[in-house]
Amino acid sequence: MLRAFKVIWLVALLAAVALAGIVAGCGSSSDTTSSPSASASADTGKAYKIGITQIVSHPALDGAVQGFKDALAEKGFTNATYDMQNAQGDMSTNASIAQKFASDQLDLILGVSTPSAQAVVKAITTTPIVFTAITDPVSAGLLTDAQAPSANVTGVSDQMRVEPVLELVKQINPDAKAVGIVYNSGESNSVFIVKQVEAAVAPLGLKLVKATASTSAEVQAAAQSLVGRVDAITVIGDNTAVTAIASIVKVCQQNKIPLYAGDSDSVKSGAAAGYGPNYYELGRQTGYQAALILTGTPIKDIPVIYAKDLPGSEELSINEKSAKAQGVTLPADLVAQAVNKF
Repeated sequence: MLRAFKVIWLVALLAAVALAGIVAGCGSSSDTTSSPSASASADTGKAYKIGITQIVSHPALDGAVQGFKDALAEKGFTNATYDMQNAQGDMSTNASIAQKFASDQLDLILGVSTPSAQAVVKAITTTPIVFTAITDPVSAGLLTDAQAPSANVTGVSDQMRVEPVLELVKQINPDAKAVGIVYNSGESNSVFIVKQVEAAVAPLGLKLVKATASTSAEVQAAAQSLVGRVDAITVIGDNTAVTAIASIVKVCQQNKIPLYAGDSDSVKSGAAAGYGPNYYELGRQTGYQAALILTGTPIKDIPVIYAKDLPGSEELSINEKSAKAQGVTLPADLVAQAVNKF
């Protein structure tokens, strides 16, 4: 009975933390005392050292990092210093960053994206690690039980339903028969998403056509290979494709193929429309987890948070100018529903 009570209490605690983070992120209130994590305040006499490793630069991942730092500042960690490292898509650099962090005296490490988190988890077994912008942390080998982390790792997953993105294709172009997806087959995060997409297209009467790119330099050619074979192109949760989103937008505009995305930043960058989580808010949730860890809460008591379980995880974003350039007109009711309009 005691164990059952503890589990229930912990679930309630993390749910409240997550909800408080979303409310705070909306900017509706500066009062953080209502959150159970408000007690996770920094020791003002301590200088915290935090390492951040990021696989590439693009607006979604950059937003997650900013959210993480803002949440820690909100909790009083204004005396934290950050060692910011970016592999710029290079796997050997990614591994070197992890080795550097293993030898540094850090209080906590943030792994942004699957490859970055995988590298530090492989290299470091004692320093606390939190991750963000990772779709399936279990299959990525970061932990074995997302609800009861047993080592030094926990974090926030950006896992969301892919169906809303694919439904946009049929809603905007009911006659569409084939949809393309650009992704990096070497990233487990992306492979997981593609499997979900493969399962979701058939009920919508669509065929999936895949185009792979192992580096951002290959993305434009991958997108070009889809021309004449698909009625729409999607980019969902793939860091390689999102990093080179401008080249996909260019192909789509030149060939009048609508582009749909799994994050709002890609819509801002030129996709016609998309559904996805707010990565800044996911970063804030990760920052709240870090605050708990830095003030003594055992990682085993901090389950992984999934975007699909958070309010606002499926924000609709639209870009009417891009849609027109890609040969489609967005329905008025869809425009009216959009949370983000670019």
